[in-house]
Order: sequence, then C-alpha cells, then structure tokens
Amino acid sequence: HWKRGAECLVEAATHPLADIVVNAVVGAAGLPATLAALRAGKRVALANKETLVMAGEIVTSTAREHGGSLVPVDSEHSAILQCLAGREPHDVRRLILTASGGPFRTWASDRINAATVADALKHPTWQMGSKITIDSATLANKALEVIEAHHLFGVPYDRIEVVVHPQSIIHSFVEFVDGSVLAQLGVPSMELPILYALTWPERVPDTGVPSFDPVGVGALTFESVRHDDFPMLALGIRAGRLGGAAPAVYNAANEQAVALFLDGRLGFAGIPRRVAAAVRDLASLPAGSLETLLAADAAARAHVLAGTED
Repeated sequence: HWKRGAECLVEAATHPLADIVVNAVVGAAGLPATLAALRAGKRVALANKETLVMAGEIVTSTAREHGGSLVPVDSEHSAILQCLAGREPHDVRRLILTASGGPFRTWASDRINAATVADALKHPTWQMGSKITIDSATLANKALEVIEAHHLFGVPYDRIEVVVHPQSIIHSFVEFVDGSVLAQLGVPSMELPILYALTWPERVPDTGVPSFDPVGVGALTFESVRHDDFPMLALGIRAGRLGGAAPAVYNAANEQAVALFLDGRLGFAGIPRRVAAAVRDLASLPAGSLETLLAADAAARAHVLAGTED
C-alpha cells in the first residue's frame, strides 16, 4: 500500500526502528513529521528550519512533554550548539550568526532590484537547492535562522545579531556574559554539521573529513548587513518578535513569493513587498494550535498570489 505526502513523512518519522529522524524537507511540509517524531520521543536532526519558524513554541513544548529532542543541522546552529557546550541561556550575552551576504552582497540597490533568477541562483560559497538559494540572496534565510536560534537556544531576539562574513568559514559566534567569545570554524560543507547532529553530544574519530588548513583559508572579513537593500532580514526578525501567527505568515508568504519569482511571475524586488504586505495584513491571525497556524500559512500564500505589490 503506497503512501504519499505528509502521511508518508509521518509514517517514516515514527518508524519503530528509527532512533534519529533527519528532517530535511523544504518548507512548511516538514512540520507534521517533526511533531510526530517528537511525540514518539525521538531525536530530530532538524534541517527543516520552517518547522521552528512556523510553530516554535508548539514544537519545543512537544519535545519537552514527550522526551524528544531537537538537534540542529544548519551549520550556523550547529556552530552555536558546539560553542555553548551545555551552557544555559543566562550565560550568553549574544549569539552572532554569520551570513555570506549572498550573490548580491556588493551590488548596488537598483541592480539588486532588477536581478534575474539566474543571478539569484549563483551563490558564492554554498551549493544548495533553489528555494534556499533565493532565500540567501534576499537574506530571508538568515531571518529564519534568527527565529530558529531564538527557539532552539532560548535566547531573546535583542541578544541575537547577524554579521556578513563572505568566506563562510566562521559559522557563528557565541559571546558569553564575561566577554569571552567562542566561534566554530570549518570550510563551507555540510558534512560536519550533519555528522554532529547524528552523534551529538559525542564525536566520532576518523570521519574522513580533511583537517582544517588555516593558511589555506586565508583572510577572514566581516561587514555590517545592508538592511535597506535586504529588507527581508529585518522584516523576518520583526515577525519573530511579534510572535503568534506572524512568523508562520512571513515564512509562507516568502515561500509563495519565491515560487512566483522562480516561475518568472514576480520580480526580485517584489518578494519583500508581497511578504511585507502579508505580514501587515495577517500577523494577528489566530495561532494557538497547529490547525490555526496551518490556516495562517494558507492565508499568507493566498495573499501573495492575489497581491499587486510589485
């Protein structure tokens, strides 16, 4: 009896022989499987950031109530997890997530607004799927990661920052209350973050991952985010601060806007305009349950499809 869609994902995520569930489904479609695995008391190695963006409080409370655990696969959150090494949120002064800056880091505003799909898919340091690559070009991906970090590590939004680091060698920093700063470094590869999510809190030897070569890496540089040219970052963080349905609306509106852009039906500058309009109009929708969040998700997609903010 073949199954498909969310039902198939839930069945896989709750398989009795699985101790660890790796969820790398793109978008909101990964949420039911994450919740099902946590209810079954499993470790979820989470590469599906939309799970925590849409329903962070529901997901984290489900993990607590049923003995499941969340271990991040994203390189930035894996870096924070490794730097924290069991420390509590009150030990943390700041989390600093690094961003490559995407393909438009050095572009002028008018050139960014006229960017094509081909332009946006040319990521400078990471090889990823089309949706997440577009999110990296708009910096929406970093907004999703800030919301995710807030839920994963219990750190307030006013103590989470983003810095542009074009080389993508330092994956994130943790600054502790005494002023000490720890960072996790590595070449832009997902091998180690995935491995650590599977072995956490242990480490396994002889993985075949090449040794880190500081001389070969060369200089590391950092820049401030150009918020005026990349409004999706501040918009997403604002949605996270608003809470309720706002993060789910932001995430779903972004998914729909990116799909329109990839289809050639929306310009690059139209992505933040449509998403901002959806958050403005729908942020106050009910958000107390999975059902209401999924309804907010659907409403945000419809809003973007009907929009004229170009």
